[in-house]
Amino acid sequence: MKALVKAEAAPGLWLRDVLEPKPGPGEVLIRVLRTGICGTDLHIEAWNEWAQATIHPPLVVGHEFVGEVAKLGEGVESVYEGELVGAEGHIVCGKCRNCMAGRRALCANTVGIGVQRDGAFAEYVVMPAGNLWPHLIKIDLDVAAIFDPFGNAVHTAGQFSVVAEDVLVTGAGPIGLMAAMVARHNGARFVVITDVSDYRLELARKVGVTRAVDVRTETLPEVMHELGMKEGFDVAFEMSGQAAALRDMIANMSHGGRIAMLGLPDHEFAINWSQVVLKMLTVKGVYGRQIFDTWYEMSVFTQMGLDISPVITHRFPYHQFEEAFAVAHSGMCGKVVLDWTA
Repeated sequence: MKALVKAEAAPGLWLRDVLEPKPGPGEVLIRVLRTGICGTDLHIEAWNEWAQATIHPPLVVGHEFVGEVAKLGEGVESVYEGELVGAEGHIVCGKCRNCMAGRRALCANTVGIGVQRDGAFAEYVVMPAGNLWPHLIKIDLDVAAIFDPFGNAVHTAGQFSVVAEDVLVTGAGPIGLMAAMVARHNGARFVVITDVSDYRLELARKVGVTRAVDVRTETLPEVMHELGMKEGFDVAFEMSGQAAALRDMIANMSHGGRIAMLGLPDHEFAINWSQVVLKMLTVKGVYGRQIFDTWYEMSVFTQMGLDISPVITHRFPYHQFEEAFAVAHSGMCGKVVLDWTA
């Protein structure tokens, strides 16, 4: 089969012919239809410091996908051949304290597809049957392909109630945009998003945020005054991983405000902890998705009319992966999807 492989410990990805995987007991072979390019994939392709410390070539990369069940391994009865499925890309140990208590999202022994084991940028991928999420309603394949990052957004936006609250999102990348859309869907009053990319700020306006703020030319106090806000933001989602964004967020939170952090900084930095204490803020780290509570919520939101398709801005056949990765690296895009049927 064709697969995008990290074949060498060097920058780049290679489209190679590799052996089609075979499902073992409890596993399922899936024919991949669409995949989404993630920031993790960009790091692996660029071969940055994180990738060099984490990835062991050769490896089939990719973890955002949708596909059809092609073959069942021994003992699998939960899905059927031909069924349309996504999959939770975090494969947990099932034996640690958190797994045994049903808190699989907190497993410390998680193995990620496309990172620690072969992933989904291929014509076929093997997954444990227990990691599959059947799409039981009609759904656009491109949307289904990005349920993984959509799940990050839903998980972050669901940390705190946003009904009638004023919400700040820092970082208008695809996950930040989807989190803003979820907040609006879930009843927030104002949803303000910040960034420094003209392209992504315009995309934010298209998906319906209250205000898309270029922090190079506007300040949050100015925007709050314009909106008639008196006491700061009630809930915030930090998606950028940028020190300035988190500091600005903390400075503009209301007393008792709640912050969910998904953005990963690439270095340590200081923040004003006195503001956190004196404002009695809650700051909560968020990672991945709840297995499978978040997946259920995503399906329900989609069924109820939450349309995240505007976040997908570019689509390429898989053999044009070099152009697709170049677009994704440029930042002049939302979500980039590869078609494995083309």
